[in-house]
Amino acid sequence: MKPIITAVSAAVGLLLSSVTYAEPITMFDYEEATSAYQDAYLNAQFDLQSGNQEQTSFSTDVSANYDQVFSSADRNTRINFVGDTSMSRGSNSGDTTKKNYQALASLTNDMYFNPTRNNAFWYSKAEIGAQTDMEDPFTKLTVGLGYGRVVNATPMAKTIRVIEELQERGLLKGSVSRATYQNVAQIIAREPEYRSRYGSADYAEYWVEEIGKALGTTLGPRGAIKSYDVLVNERISTRKYGWLVRAGVGAVLTNYDGSDTKPALEVGAEYHYPINNQLQFSNEAILTAVLDDGDNGFNASNSMSLTYELRDNIDWENTWLLNYASSDDSEDLMTNTLKSTFRYYVSNVISLTLTGGLAKTEDNIDNNGNDDIDKTLQLGLTYRLK
Repeated sequence: MKPIITAVSAAVGLLLSSVTYAEPITMFDYEEATSAYQDAYLNAQFDLQSGNQEQTSFSTDVSANYDQVFSSADRNTRINFVGDTSMSRGSNSGDTTKKNYQALASLTNDMYFNPTRNNAFWYSKAEIGAQTDMEDPFTKLTVGLGYGRVVNATPMAKTIRVIEELQERGLLKGSVSRATYQNVAQIIAREPEYRSRYGSADYAEYWVEEIGKALGTTLGPRGAIKSYDVLVNERISTRKYGWLVRAGVGAVLTNYDGSDTKPALEVGAEYHYPINNQLQFSNEAILTAVLDDGDNGFNASNSMSLTYELRDNIDWENTWLLNYASSDDSEDLMTNTLKSTFRYYVSNVISLTLTGGLAKTEDNIDNNGNDDIDKTLQLGLTYRLK
C-alpha cells in the first residue's frame, strides 16, 4: 500500500508543479531592455451629401499621429506629434467652405538619477504648435522632476503571439519557461539593432534565426515563415505597464495670440495597465498654468483609452478625451469627447474603421450652436506609416 501512496503523492506533486509551471505569461513578466518603438498613423474620413438641399455639402477630416520612444535603464526619450486638418461646407446656398488645422509636436527626455536604486528622474521638454488664424506659433520649454517608469511591453506581446502560433501548429513542443519568454522578448526588442547591422533587406533571416535559438529549437521553414508573418505582417498594438508623475517649470516663449514670453508651471501623470493579454488600459493627464499678471490661465487635458484585441486583425478601441481651459479674460471652456472604434486590419499597414462618437462643449454661452451633444458615425481609412 505504501508504494501506491508514494506513487500517487509523486503524481500529484508533478501535476501541481506542472500547473504552476504552466501559469499564463503576462506583460508584467517582461523585464525591459534597451528598446525602441514607433507608432505612426494617417487617418481620413470623408462625408458627401447631395439632393434635397440647396447645394452639395461635405466634410473631410485628415489627422496624423506619430509616437517614437527610445527606452533604456537610465533614459527615456519620446518624440510625439499630433495634427488634424478639416474642411467642410454646409447645405445652404450661402454656406462657404471652412478650413481648420492644428498641430503640436513635442520632445521629452527623462534622465534617471540612479536606475538601479529608484525611479527618480529629471526631465526636459520642448514643444511647438500651430493652428488656424494664429499670430505666432506656440513654443514652450520646460524642465522638472519626476518619479516612476513606464515599460514598453510590446516585445512580450509579440513573443506570446509567436509562441502561441508555433504551438498551435505543432512546431514547438512542450512548455516554455518564463526565462525563455524573456529571452525571446529581448531579441524581438532588438529589431532595430538587427536592421542596422544586416540591412533592411536581410536582417529578418538573422533575427528570426536568433529567436529560434532562444526557443531552444530549429524553427525550420514553416516555423520561420510563421514567426516572420506574426512579427512583420500582423499588427500588434503597443502594450505598456507602469506609471509616472512629473512636475516642472518653464516658459511659453511665443503663443498663438502673439503674446510675449510668460512663465509656466506643468504637472503631468500617466498610468498604463495591461488587464490581460488582449486588453490594454491607458490614461495620460497634463495640466499647464500660464502666469501673467492680470491674464493668468491654465489648460488641463486627460486622455483615457481601453483597447481590446477581439481577433488578430480586429481591435475595439474606446477613448475619452477631456479638455478644460480657463483664463482671467475669457469664459471657461470644457470639451468632453467619447469615441468607440472598431478597427479591421486589411493588412499590416491599412485598416478600416467604424467610429461612433459623442462630444459636448460647455462654454457658459447659450444658443451659440454647441448647446447640444454632437453625435457622429464615421467610416474611415487608416494608413500605418510605422
